Amino acid sequence: MQRLRRRCSNDVVRLDLTTPPNSSSLSIDGAESTETRIQRLISEHPVIIFSRSSCCMCHVMKKLLATIGVHPTVIELEDHEISALPPAAEDGSSSPSSLAPAVFIGGSCVGGLESLVALHLSGHLVPKLVEVGVLAFSPGYDSNNNPIISS
Repeated sequence: MQRLRRRCSNDVVRLDLTTPPNSSSLSIDGAESTETRIQRLISEHPVIIFSRSSCCMCHVMKKLLATIGVHPTVIELEDHEISALPPAAEDGSSSPSSLAPAVFIGGSCVGGLESLVALHLSGHLVPKLVEVGVLAFSPGYDSNNNPIISS
């Protein structure tokens, strides 16, 4: 059996995916691989960031999302766990070192900080967050998430 240990500080969840010498109340099925566990976390959380410890880009991602009114789940992974992240590119060409920090919205990988900022500047971030249900409304958008254009 593997244990999922959570240490929380500054809104960050730290996962320890190693096999413990003894069991605890946070035990999980040891047959669940790191990849499966990450996929499960992605599917369970509408907005989730996977990061390395003390990542300044992750901090900026959290601040950007917080200014919009969204507080994502943040999971810190060890370097050897980063490779279990699904690739951001459709063709799977992303290298593991380029995968963190990575933000997933509604189960889809947005990418890193640059991609998140580009999505925001293009005006598509807020509607996407409304679509996945983490924002109740979108200022400047109608009930169908179309931009309101003033005449």
